[in-house]
Amino acid sequence: MNRFRSIISRVVALHVVAVAITSILMPLALYWLLNQAANNLHRDALRSQALTIGSFLRPTPSGATELDIPAEAMPLYSGEYALYSYAVLDAKGKVLFSSRGDDQPLFDSIDPPSSEWFSRRRSSGAVLFGVSVPRAVGERLYWIQVGQDLTHRDVIIDDIVTSFIPRVAWITFPILLLLLLIDILIFRRALDPVRQASTTAAAIGPTSTDIRLPETSMPAEVVPLVHAVNQALERLEAGFRAQREFTADMAHELRTPLAIMRARVDSMDEGPLRLSLQTDIVNMTRTVNQVLDIAELESFVVRADSTADIHAVCADAVGFMAPLAVGSDKTIALTGVEEPVWVRGHAEALFRAVRNLVENAIRHTPRGGFIEVDVAADGTVRVLDNGPGVPLAERQSIFARFWRRDRAKADSRGLGLAIVARVAAAHDGSISVDDRPGGGAMFTLKLRLA
Repeated sequence: MNRFRSIISRVVALHVVAVAITSILMPLALYWLLNQAANNLHRDALRSQALTIGSFLRPTPSGATELDIPAEAMPLYSGEYALYSYAVLDAKGKVLFSSRGDDQPLFDSIDPPSSEWFSRRRSSGAVLFGVSVPRAVGERLYWIQVGQDLTHRDVIIDDIVTSFIPRVAWITFPILLLLLLIDILIFRRALDPVRQASTTAAAIGPTSTDIRLPETSMPAEVVPLVHAVNQALERLEAGFRAQREFTADMAHELRTPLAIMRARVDSMDEGPLRLSLQTDIVNMTRTVNQVLDIAELESFVVRADSTADIHAVCADAVGFMAPLAVGSDKTIALTGVEEPVWVRGHAEALFRAVRNLVENAIRHTPRGGFIEVDVAADGTVRVLDNGPGVPLAERQSIFARFWRRDRAKADSRGLGLAIVARVAAAHDGSISVDDRPGGGAMFTLKLRLA
């Protein structure tokens, strides 16, 4: 049964076995029933003929008995086209009247212990099927034997029985096969809610933990499983929510002591210690802000009707990061189209993504280098730098949280590009990195036009 993983394949396999068995047993059963019906018809017809022959027996004044068959009935019992043969015997078994010329009984016994029906094969090969019925005429008992040759051309019932298997029974298998196909369609229709639930389950993720599988349209056998899955999703959502709330609360709580620390450090005398502490506080503040961004983006969903001018977003990000670039002796510029480019998205979230891309480019560009933010008319944003570039083996890893090439450096916690990847996923977009022509890295953020 491990070969058939799906319910439909298991049902089909079992139905194929059932069809094979039924297609063999049903024709045999129908053949037996048809044969019994044919025998019953024969018996009724032969018994009727025996009673008819008995009605032709007449007692004579001399005390004997004569058989007076009307002329119109004689062709049934004599001649080339005779359908029946008969013999009238007395109580001792002596043949008194017969349609045969040898004065022999049709059957040897006239007093069957359990049945009045006989069947014997003639020397010519023909099968004679008949009946022996007692008939009282006056005070005397006579036995009337009536037989029928089953090979006679008018015995069509036996021909039907004989030809049933080769000519009729074969249709049983196609009919059962058609029923199998109908069963497959019925099962597929019955399992449609399960397939729809699978599609719904595939859409459940960290940003859509509120989705639940429908229980009302499910088959009764599947409802307990769906209910258990929904309960598991409830627990997972509660865990995600607690984690996000904890992260956001911690980030918020850290902002106040960091602000106090910065005020106290700024009040210190000038010197290497003050500069070092200020640098550490700036890095800690950036990390806390990034953690808060990550916590907010976990539950962030872009509305279907939300639109943003990505050109304006990039212009704001470049203007926001320009002092940092100039202070690091680096140049930054906005290139590409100059008119608005409307994309499906949230302006603030896209600003965070572009800002983190620019900050990453500033960090890896050497002094005197150049950062370029290029906006295309198709909603694509490219951030280019002339730093060392990204090795091919690391181009997927750099978008993971807390990934850093050199963990000894304290200026980054590996969250900036993770924020970019999360924003891109929330907008049904993509983020990738390639080599910049002439050296450096080129990050490409692709968005959908509104």
